[in-house]
Amino acid sequence: MPYDRSWMGYGIVGALQAGGIALLVGIVMYLLVRALFGKGGGWSDGKELSVAYALTIVVAAGQDMWNLFYFNVVPMQSPSLLRIKLAAVHDPDAIGLRVLFELLGGLLGAAIGWALFSGGFKRLLGHVRGD
Repeated sequence: MPYDRSWMGYGIVGALQAGGIALLVGIVMYLLVRALFGKGGGWSDGKELSVAYALTIVVAAGQDMWNLFYFNVVPMQSPSLLRIKLAAVHDPDAIGLRVLFELLGGLLGAAIGWALFSGGFKRLLGHVRGD
């Protein structure tokens, strides 16, 4: 997500903060998808979850995923260009860890949104208990 990351920590602390932000974005995205398309559109739980997760990844992890892709694929011709690109990224040493935590946080956020707002958790427990 393109936001100011100057307040975020470095290393595992920054990755946990980014994952927490992605978790909250996942819950909000599930609510939006359910309110706009899911309830009235007759969407299944799987479709709601997958669309909410995809939107969460685009919003919460898109910038870091792009930077990770860019640094691994685009050939850097000059050291000065590399310095400029690296200076624009917050904590380039832990960008892979941050992307991983954003992916996991987004998945967990969409799942928590499903459990809280669709009644899916109650149905799941009913099947487990045998009711």
